[in-house]
Amino acid sequence: MEKILSKVVPWLPSARRNPGAGESLSAEIRVLDDADTAALRALISVDPVVNIFMDAQLAVTGSARPGMGGSLILGRFHGTQLVSACWIGANVVPINVTAEDAEDFGHVVKSLNRTFASCFGPAEAVMGMWKVLIHGSQQAFSVRPNQPFMTLSGPPAVEPNPGLRLSTPAEYEKVLPACAKMFTEELGYSPLVNGGSYYRSRVRSLIHAGHSFIDMDDAGEIRFKAELGTVSSRATQIQGVWMAPEHRGSGLAAGYMAAAANRALTLAPTTSLYVNDYNSAAIATYRKVGFEEVGEFATILF
Repeated sequence: MEKILSKVVPWLPSARRNPGAGESLSAEIRVLDDADTAALRALISVDPVVNIFMDAQLAVTGSARPGMGGSLILGRFHGTQLVSACWIGANVVPINVTAEDAEDFGHVVKSLNRTFASCFGPAEAVMGMWKVLIHGSQQAFSVRPNQPFMTLSGPPAVEPNPGLRLSTPAEYEKVLPACAKMFTEELGYSPLVNGGSYYRSRVRSLIHAGHSFIDMDDAGEIRFKAELGTVSSRATQIQGVWMAPEHRGSGLAAGYMAAAANRALTLAPTTSLYVNDYNSAAIATYRKVGFEEVGEFATILF
């Protein structure tokens, strides 16, 4: 532990740190810059499905340099070789971080004294970082250490429900409450507290991007919904899966998920998702559709 701490800039609890491009934060970890972009792309390509968040971010920014709003990417080097990385923004997202790397990244992230909405990714990396971040200034309200990570790369194993379709901008006022109900069930509080401007904007952007899927019941209310929360040219990630309570247990879920997967597979060759380990009904549905467990994620919610 003393060896790790000796490599890190001392933590300054009174001030958020905003290191610049290329700045060293420990003996092996520094902020990435433009010149590191190709190496970061190669690192992501080790597993572009697991690393979909960073793959999609890099497709937008085009560079590994620090971005608007203070977001940055930390990289760990062995000599001149980039071996692992970590996105730092509203969320903390490790990229190819091993158990050996995780605590070192945790100490560096802690030294920045930032606040985050979450830390998510492969369980080994997230829980290793959490060993350090648990002693930081920000308290977590939920720790989810075991979330099966599942993928599908071919036709679903059940017949897709033909009723599932893209939502339209005109249906925003229907989609938003359904999304908020799912969020509240999942996290225990409403995303619309204090107006929820970011959340409202996020829902609108998913609709406009063609990444929001719905089916409505005879009363014109949303029966099922799902979104593609992250999309790259190599993979998609299904998120926000929700069935209205009055329709649960009706046997519709697998058909809807098959339809969502089919739509996702028109955009990239593999679609993925991760799910809480205690949600046995959802896991059973995903398996029925043909999703296979290929790893384990973890999420820390702050």
